[in-house]
Amino acid sequence: MIYKNIDNFEYKMLLESQIKEQISYFLSKNQEFSIVINTKKIDFNPKLPKKIMDNIDNFALFTLANYTYSTINLYSDFMTFETGFGEENIGSTLTVPYDSILQIIIEDKIVFLSYIATIDTFKIETHKRSSMDMFKSNPNNKKFNK
Repeated sequence: MIYKNIDNFEYKMLLESQIKEQISYFLSKNQEFSIVINTKKIDFNPKLPKKIMDNIDNFALFTLANYTYSTINLYSDFMTFETGFGEENIGSTLTVPYDSILQIIIEDKIVFLSYIATIDTFKIETHKRSSMDMFKSNPNNKKFNK
């Protein structure tokens, strides 16, 4: 039943917060790390040539070390970093939503795993309340709650 709730928007928000906190912690300790990203959810600026984009898998490993590590910036919903691609080392800044991060890895050990990177759309639950529940929640109607 793991799949019953992982596409829930509230769960997505919880894991995004945890991912950001993990990365922020590693940055505060000057700890280099790698991440596996769902590349369908990220943006490249500038866009990479088609021949390079065609060779990037749906889930790709990015090692955030040296120059790339020094370019990491965290924002409320995403992180950015610069990296090079291909033999020509074509530079691009990646905008990486936290929900696109599948794994955080340190020294070949997975330290965080998030299934939400595999989800394309999230459900927002709405709680339907009966008219009786609304009636009972009104403080002026407490005498009827017996």
